[in-house]
Amino acid sequence: MQYTFITDDQALNEFCLQASQVEAIAVDTEFVRTRTLYPKLGLIQIYDGQQLVLVDPLCIKDFSALKALLTNPDVVKVLHSCSEDLETFWHAFKVMPAPIFDSQFAASIVGMGTSLGYAKLVEQMLGVIVDKGESRTDWIARPLREEQCAYAANDVLYLFQLYPELKSKVEAQNKLAWVYSEIELLSIKKQTPMPLENVYLGMKNNWKLSGRAVLILRKLAAWRTATARTRDMALNFVVREEHLIEIARQQPLTKNALRDIQGMNPHEIRIHGDALVEIVTDCQQTDPKLYPPRVERLNDFEENKNTVSAVRKICADIAAKNDIPVELVGSKKQINQLLKWCWFNTDETRALKMQPDLISGWRKPLFESALLKVPSLKLAQALAKEAS
Repeated sequence: MQYTFITDDQALNEFCLQASQVEAIAVDTEFVRTRTLYPKLGLIQIYDGQQLVLVDPLCIKDFSALKALLTNPDVVKVLHSCSEDLETFWHAFKVMPAPIFDSQFAASIVGMGTSLGYAKLVEQMLGVIVDKGESRTDWIARPLREEQCAYAANDVLYLFQLYPELKSKVEAQNKLAWVYSEIELLSIKKQTPMPLENVYLGMKNNWKLSGRAVLILRKLAAWRTATARTRDMALNFVVREEHLIEIARQQPLTKNALRDIQGMNPHEIRIHGDALVEIVTDCQQTDPKLYPPRVERLNDFEENKNTVSAVRKICADIAAKNDIPVELVGSKKQINQLLKWCWFNTDETRALKMQPDLISGWRKPLFESALLKVPSLKLAQALAKEAS
């Protein structure tokens, strides 16, 4: 296997010009994310069938040619389990690669197995054993060893080789549009941050709070997320989620009172104690009429169990009819997402100005008419509410 290590703008431009002439390229990234909120891009691997390159983003100054290649509508980008790659590209370059053929999703919809790892898929399709020994590499450190570069190159070498056969399998079942649609929706999600005032909706045990405690949690969650985004820190390295819940519940008005909260890290209090106490104190002055309502739970709805069963049956029927795994058609998380959107006054999907997965993208024509026939779901009312 031969590869070229690209460390200057001219070499990158020349390769991207060449790669823009082909039908498809295999793409992968290596990144580091330990204490940071966002992934730190360490390497970009691309194979166009003629030349395999490892692009060093720490050396390149002008990425315009690469961004043009990644967004070229005439060049398919082949990735495997691309969720984190999309996030990495978006944070690094503010572009989303498109169109994307995700080999993991493609393998799933043609019945080769759900959530197949790259090495397993390569072994299954090409009979090649991929060495994953360098998976814990620090991709920001330089110089990279030969073993690290070979490992990174393999991730696109075999990905490019399995693409034609995998694409043929997908096309034989008339599901190629599904692959592109699935990743297009994922791309939209990756570039749509949750509004700060709604971050608290996704926190565990938020439903246990009421009154002023909900207001405090909403403000604490917004502050933590804003801090994490500004300082590029993983959320729990600012303040742990369970500690925010306890602060909202106990409502401490001094740093000493913060210390009485079980599990609170002295480091959290030393760095952020003043900000946390200020939020709690400010909320004491808020008119109770302005408190947000309790966070709703699906278990609080009498129709929940029967409605979930009805939607699951629809998922199973669609999966059987289209010969795809039921968990790929509609997972438990996606069913719950739909119910929350239909029933809750405030939910995360609506906060993002999106619609549930089951009535979006390739799933919409399969699901919508059947879901409209489930009375307890009240989908028609939810759609009307969205339209108004």
